[in-house]
Amino acid sequence: MNLSPRFAPPAELAPLTPEYDPWDPIRSLQRFGRHALTSVEFTVTHLCNMRCEHCAVGDSLTMTELPHLPMELILRRLDEVENLETISLTGGEPTFRLETVRDILVPLLKYARSRGIRSQLNSNVTLDYARYEMLAPYLDVMHISFNYTEAADFHAVGFARTGRNVGSAATARMYERMMENARRLADDGVFVSAESMINYRTHEKMNEIHRMIVEMGCRRHEVHPMYPSSFASGLPVITREQMMDAIHSLLDSRDKDLWMLFGTLPFFACGRDDKELALVRRLGSEPNVTVRGDPDGRNRVNVNLFSGDVYVTDFAAIPPFGNIKSEKLGDVFAKWQEHPMQKMVACHCPSAGCCGPNLLVKDMYFKDVDFTRRHSLI
Repeated sequence: MNLSPRFAPPAELAPLTPEYDPWDPIRSLQRFGRHALTSVEFTVTHLCNMRCEHCAVGDSLTMTELPHLPMELILRRLDEVENLETISLTGGEPTFRLETVRDILVPLLKYARSRGIRSQLNSNVTLDYARYEMLAPYLDVMHISFNYTEAADFHAVGFARTGRNVGSAATARMYERMMENARRLADDGVFVSAESMINYRTHEKMNEIHRMIVEMGCRRHEVHPMYPSSFASGLPVITREQMMDAIHSLLDSRDKDLWMLFGTLPFFACGRDDKELALVRRLGSEPNVTVRGDPDGRNRVNVNLFSGDVYVTDFAAIPPFGNIKSEKLGDVFAKWQEHPMQKMVACHCPSAGCCGPNLLVKDMYFKDVDFTRRHSLI
């Protein structure tokens, strides 16, 4: 561990901890008594050097890119969001083009840091370390995906949808560079958060994946089930029992000093299954374990920085609700709050600290359940 990290956050910023997760939508509910727009996610590219089989936005990836909207417009729309706490930058691979790093990512991160807004970049960190060095002085969270135990996993998962043959020797070099970049970023003081999907490939390997994430120096391990969206729509789906078994096994073997964040789980304190309730109880009692509600459509909107379209999620098949060329983000968010689809999942249980399922989870597991009429059994 570097005793004088190059990219340690400013001392005046509160450390990100299980007790302080500004992306969690439960915070706006507790603060305002309703969902409020506190987070904005930007899709900054549709380019990527990988084609992961589970990619939630895989169908939108392209080979060429249109010009971005003017930065002046983007920053003006952010200025108008009074209660803004976080921004997230996603793609594609946001660092794929140096021009995007220089002209889009750096200005947005500098803006966030100047306003005291926390920032996250979603990256596969497989490119030259110099690109991440340009961003690290202003970045709060480097969010990476990690669903592998060896280079062969990386090759099979990360290049499944390329449409061409990608040599295993080349992907093995990318795999090693990804892990080395994650280690260097962590050693240089960046908060690296590694996300793993629980799916048909990983549910029996989560313990080993977790061990490798700890060894890379990551500060947090995020765990989410895989849902059938975009590229993942045709992949095998594990059972809820397999999902529960994977989570229990991970909780048994994890490094208890590392923050573990679970999200988009299909298990709730208002459930009717004793095994599910037991898992919810355990997740609520484990040290350094949190369960985050899905920000999409609750306290966050997604903005496409090419078209200006505003979405309530970056992957669900819901049309845009507005456009920043002509509308304020708060006005678009207010329209979504009145939409019947939003009202289907507009539940909040203060005793459980829960704001219910997202639309994907409800559609997959709870089509006929009215969560607004249920209550916590814990």
